[in-house]
Amino acid sequence: MNDDIIDLQTRVAFQDDLIEELNQVLTSQQQQITRLEMSMGVMRSQIQTMQSSQAEDNGVEPPPPHY
Repeated sequence: MNDDIIDLQTRVAFQDDLIEELNQVLTSQQQQITRLEMSMGVMRSQIQTMQSSQAEDNGVEPPPPHY
Protein backbone atom coordinates (compact mmCIF):
# COMPACT_ATOMS: atom_id res chain seq x y z
CA MET A 1 0.00 0.00 0.00
CA ASN A 2 2.79 2.41 0.92
CA ASP A 3 4.61 1.66 -2.34
CA ASP A 4 1.44 2.46 -4.28
CA ILE A 5 1.19 5.86 -2.59
CA ILE A 6 4.84 6.62 -3.33
CA ASP A 7 4.32 5.57 -6.95
CA LEU A 8 1.28 7.85 -7.27
CA GLN A 9 3.16 10.77 -5.68
CA THR A 10 6.03 10.24 -8.10
CA ARG A 11 3.65 10.24 -11.06
CA VAL A 12 1.90 13.38 -9.86
CA ALA A 13 5.22 15.16 -9.41
CA PHE A 14 6.31 14.14 -12.93
CA GLN A 15 2.99 15.29 -14.39
CA ASP A 16 3.24 18.63 -12.57
CA ASP A 17 6.69 19.19 -14.07
CA LEU A 18 5.47 18.22 -17.52
CA ILE A 19 2.43 20.52 -17.28
CA GLU A 20 4.66 23.44 -16.24
CA GLU A 21 7.04 22.78 -19.13
CA LEU A 22 4.15 22.58 -21.61
CA ASN A 23 2.72 25.81 -20.21
CA GLN A 24 6.05 27.58 -20.75
CA VAL A 25 6.23 26.34 -24.34
CA LEU A 26 2.65 27.39 -25.01
CA THR A 27 3.26 30.85 -23.55
CA SER A 28 6.38 31.28 -25.67
CA GLN A 29 4.56 30.20 -28.82
CA GLN A 30 1.68 32.58 -28.12
CA GLN A 31 4.13 35.48 -27.72
CA GLN A 32 5.76 34.52 -31.02
CA ILE A 33 2.36 34.38 -32.75
CA THR A 34 1.50 37.82 -31.39
CA ARG A 35 4.79 39.27 -32.69
CA LEU A 36 4.24 37.67 -36.11
CA GLU A 37 0.69 39.03 -36.31
CA MET A 38 1.96 42.52 -35.52
CA SER A 39 4.68 42.20 -38.16
CA MET A 40 2.13 41.08 -40.74
CA GLY A 41 -0.05 44.08 -39.90
CA VAL A 42 2.90 46.42 -40.47
CA MET A 43 3.73 44.72 -43.76
CA ARG A 44 0.10 44.94 -44.93
CA SER A 45 0.11 48.67 -44.20
CA GLN A 46 3.38 49.12 -46.07
CA ILE A 47 2.10 47.17 -49.07
CA GLN A 48 -1.13 49.17 -49.17
CA THR A 49 0.86 52.41 -48.97
CA MET A 50 3.15 51.28 -51.76
CA GLN A 51 0.21 50.19 -53.92
CA SER A 52 -1.65 53.45 -53.44
CA SER A 53 1.44 55.56 -54.13
CA GLN A 54 2.22 53.45 -57.18
CA ALA A 55 -1.31 53.93 -58.49
CA GLU A 56 -0.91 57.69 -58.04
CA ASP A 57 2.49 57.66 -59.75
CA ASN A 58 1.13 55.75 -62.77
CA GLY A 59 -1.17 58.66 -63.62
CA VAL A 60 1.63 61.26 -63.66
CA GLU A 61 4.46 59.67 -65.57
CA PRO A 62 7.17 61.91 -66.98
CA PRO A 63 7.63 61.79 -70.73
CA PRO A 64 10.48 59.62 -72.01
CA PRO A 65 13.68 61.42 -72.97
CA HIS A 66 14.24 62.00 -76.68
CA TYR A 67 17.77 61.82 -78.06
